[in-house]
Amino acid sequence: MPASYFDVDGTLVSSNLVPPTVYYLLNQPTPLHVARSIGKALFKAPKMVWGELQDRRIFNEVLFSVFEGMSEDRLVTLADDVFERVLKPNLYPGARDLIRTCLDKGHEVVLISGALEVVIQHMARHLGATGVIANKLEFNDRTATGKLLRPVVAGPNKALLVRDHARARGYNLDECYAFSDSYSDVPMMSIVGYPVAVNPDRRLKALANAYHWPVIDLSKPAA
Repeated sequence: MPASYFDVDGTLVSSNLVPPTVYYLLNQPTPLHVARSIGKALFKAPKMVWGELQDRRIFNEVLFSVFEGMSEDRLVTLADDVFERVLKPNLYPGARDLIRTCLDKGHEVVLISGALEVVIQHMARHLGATGVIANKLEFNDRTATGKLLRPVVAGPNKALLVRDHARARGYNLDECYAFSDSYSDVPMMSIVGYPVAVNPDRRLKALANAYHWPVIDLSKPAA
């Protein structure tokens, strides 16, 4: 049985990690909490930009550091709203069709994302995906410390996590698929037998064309 591994941001949805984070920051218990959270995010914005240019893992760590002090209960409670109001409206029209095609072929479908697992689980249920690999926050006394549990789900780490997932379930990576929009996910795409570029950025599209990888557009429903 093969597996299909799907990047989420830019691949299945048109948004990235920032809008869900902003939703959390704007929905804190009091206006003072909101102001402090937004202020912290603005202060760290230059470092986020630098991290995005250097290493996606750095970007993720800086971005999620703004969750420091949030209660675990609030993060879980708001997760459904984050999916329904932020991610679901931005799902590409063809996303569900592509997931269904993989499921109909008997694949395990795994969403792999730098977003928080508690949010991506809602997307997995909505799309019918069977597994999730996503970031998790560290908590101390049910309060977020601002740190991510290792390994951070980003960049080259995605390839390691996919390899570990496939090995644990006895899947042959040569029979597995990986779908992504980003050149940063080339390590993950390179370890499977069937890489697919979805809504690819310029560099990934050029690479896909050079290696004759399939290129698909999910902005329209499948015919």
